[in-house]
Amino acid sequence: MAKRELPKYIYQQRNGLYFQRRGWPSQKILHEFGSPEFWKEYADILGGKAPPKRISTRNFSSLIADYRKSPRYTRLKPRTALDYDKFLDFFQSIMGDASPSNMKRKDVIRLRDANAEKAYFANYSLRVLRVLMEHCVDLGWREENPARGVSELKTEKIAREPWPQELLDVYRSTCPLGTRERLVMELCVCTGQRIGDVLEMRWSDIQDGAFVIRQNKTSKELWVPILPELQLALNAASRHSVFILTNEKGTNRWSYRGASQSVRNVREQVGALDYDIHSWRYNAACELLEAGCDDDLIAAVTGQSPAMVLHYTKKVRQKLRAIEAQQKRTEQKRNA
Repeated sequence: MAKRELPKYIYQQRNGLYFQRRGWPSQKILHEFGSPEFWKEYADILGGKAPPKRISTRNFSSLIADYRKSPRYTRLKPRTALDYDKFLDFFQSIMGDASPSNMKRKDVIRLRDANAEKAYFANYSLRVLRVLMEHCVDLGWREENPARGVSELKTEKIAREPWPQELLDVYRSTCPLGTRERLVMELCVCTGQRIGDVLEMRWSDIQDGAFVIRQNKTSKELWVPILPELQLALNAASRHSVFILTNEKGTNRWSYRGASQSVRNVREQVGALDYDIHSWRYNAACELLEAGCDDDLIAAVTGQSPAMVLHYTKKVRQKLRAIEAQQKRTEQKRNA
């Protein structure tokens, strides 16, 4: 439900609608939105029949509201801000009325461990809480950050790998030219950009046979020539929006969630669940390396740092170096 459809001070949370107003306690709405009972309940809250008790503004709700106005939050990249919002809303839903000045290190650890079965969620929530509590210290609400120094849960990291060529071929045969699933794959593989940047691409970004790209994460500006296979996909695409990849109605850009789910459906169909959207960026870097490009040339396309170029291409790099080494070894024996 969009916020613009809701009356003032009413917000949609994970478990229902809440009345939330600065200086007032968060209050769950008991009746269905739009019903006569809902409007009566809403009027009672505002009209004083059930006047909420004023509370101290130094609670998590007010801390989160102040943080969202601070440079710490406003300077976040759009994608990062969306990720942070999920956890800020989560904190508000479980402890909006609580005082952050009373939070102790043991409370932070308890919150982390309560989500131990979802390690990614637990660790990311800890990172956001650490930033939020640092803002609390800056406001002078407390002297120390209880989340600082609390370690994240250890997880077994599975290294990403590029899609095998045979799986890319199957993907292409499954998703013909003219489909969004085919177009998003060609854009990712052929330009080597992050999915967030690919979803932001507009037709006006195409200049002189190349994409002019400004990366959201790094703010780097790149000029990336269009490969023939990408040009075929672009020629087959519909141009009814300023964005190249659009939603179903063609009124706005394709959302990350929508693109991710559509690609996952194809991954399930072709047996490629071990490889995701981000793995296509690995394909771009590895194809450039296999073509004989040095790290500087690879970075000219992907916009990556030297360290990240090495990280993305380390397996292919090892394979190529091993082939070269064994060839030298064979030649040496033959000459001997």
